[in-house]
Amino acid sequence: MEYSTFGRHVAVDTWGVDFDVLNDSELLQSHMVEAAEACGATVLSVQAKQFEPQGATVLVMLSESHLSIHTYPERGFAAIDCYTCGETVDPQLAIDYLVNVLKPERTYAKKLIRGLGEMQVEEPNLKQVELV
Repeated sequence: MEYSTFGRHVAVDTWGVDFDVLNDSELLQSHMVEAAEACGATVLSVQAKQFEPQGATVLVMLSESHLSIHTYPERGFAAIDCYTCGETVDPQLAIDYLVNVLKPERTYAKKLIRGLGEMQVEEPNLKQVELV
């Protein structure tokens, strides 16, 4: 069986997020798994690290690729990244889910279309989603 190299990679910088949300790796881990499931991805494993004095990183390894967040609570900042291969899982749905959970004051996002030759950069449309 031959697999497609097509993939979508959405990266979002969020600003103005509540300190306590960004400084809770267990809460973030729970939301990240929910976001992965909301976009139809298959979760293979999860790694989370709570930093001292603050900050967290959560990496969700997906069968389709990955979903990650790196937080700087003292700055109200989180960097979110989701890359998925193939046509069946849309990383934008996971990003939309997380943005709705974090409720940032500002977001800056880019979407890369990968695996077809020259990478294409697009402006994603962040959407309100119903949280599970």
